[in-house]
Amino acid sequence: MICYIAADHAGYELKQEVLRKYPDMINLGTNSLDAVDYPDFAYKVADNLKQSDQALGILICGTGSGMCVAANRFRHIRAVNCLSVEMAKLAKEHNDANVLCLGARLVDRTVVLSIIATFLSTSFSCESRHQNRISKMS
Repeated sequence: MICYIAADHAGYELKQEVLRKYPDMINLGTNSLDAVDYPDFAYKVADNLKQSDQALGILICGTGSGMCVAANRFRHIRAVNCLSVEMAKLAKEHNDANVLCLGARLVDRTVVLSIIATFLSTSFSCESRHQNRISKMS
């Protein structure tokens, strides 16, 4: 599975921690603590996700909210801002989320890797009620 990851300056350090655990993720930046604009990195992930409907993305900023709003501007993106493992699980199962947004200032570091592991390993429940709802947004 392909997974793209990007962050702004507020999420840079957490992104680096995630990449140590998941070195196969494709890093789309930022690559320093210098101030950058989060929409630029949300757009990079969204653009790369056009290539495959099987690929996933992870976006990290201070709260996760800015990245989530920016990513959801794209029709093919279903981004969710998750603060817990349960949120990540349900976002994948019920909403077929393809981008996980995280708030580096809000999510406990000990929980982040569990949230990501859950997001990456959970599948969409193809029950008709969930698929019908997803179809209404497409």
